[in-house]
Amino acid sequence: MLDHTGPEPLRSARLDAARRSGIRHGFFTRKGGVSDGLYAGLNVGMGSGDERASVTENRARVARWMGVPTASLVSVHQIHSADVIVVTEPWGAERPKADAMVTATPGRAIGVLAADCGPVLFADAEARVIGAAHAGWKGALTGVLESTVAAMETLGAKRGNIVAELGPSISRRNYEVGPEFVARFVEASPDNDRYFMPSPKPGHAWFDLNRYTVDRLNAAGVKADFLDRCTYAEEENFYSYRRATHRGEPDYGRQISAIVLEER
Repeated sequence: MLDHTGPEPLRSARLDAARRSGIRHGFFTRKGGVSDGLYAGLNVGMGSGDERASVTENRARVARWMGVPTASLVSVHQIHSADVIVVTEPWGAERPKADAMVTATPGRAIGVLAADCGPVLFADAEARVIGAAHAGWKGALTGVLESTVAAMETLGAKRGNIVAELGPSISRRNYEVGPEFVARFVEASPDNDRYFMPSPKPGHAWFDLNRYTVDRLNAAGVKADFLDRCTYAEEENFYSYRRATHRGEPDYGRQISAIVLEER
């Protein structure tokens, strides 16, 4: 009997409202795991250099809280793309390459990993269709959010009924980018200039990935918001690729954000 015990994740009020339809979700932090050293906590990154036994146990703890067997906690090999996969059955050790998943199959917990990029969870409570997307700057710019919504529609969701929440990700005050980065966004749309604020470093700017992501979702007809939790600033709660890079550390952990349709 699955008991939903395990590390307590952050949750979204708008997604919690879907709980009555049997939709369970969680934005897990780094707390509550067995990894140590650079990965101390709930590191679920299969691609990290952490001990495989520790990662496996951490994923088992997440699965238990989600109320599914460990094998039914599904994640992909993320490649910063706009590619989406429809999940019906768990896959084995060979994870497909993509950056989002959708499902209408109960008992399949779909989860995306992040360590500064934006984890976005989606739900249409009426149609009982869910989605999860890994939206870093490249994925968000090239359409992973819109691709996820479109894939949900193929399973019966209506975008006007979809709610989405962006989980913990790097905040603007810690996300400095160079002029070529700014140019890429402004070339895609002059309106994107509003997501950048000049930084003290000549030619550089602070980028608001959170607001950019939520605005893309709202423009797609989805009701969306974000948790406003910074992975870079909150070291005790989150792993951060950029923080590890700034410190010259050789690797970093990943946290997971997951959603599931419970069996009825």
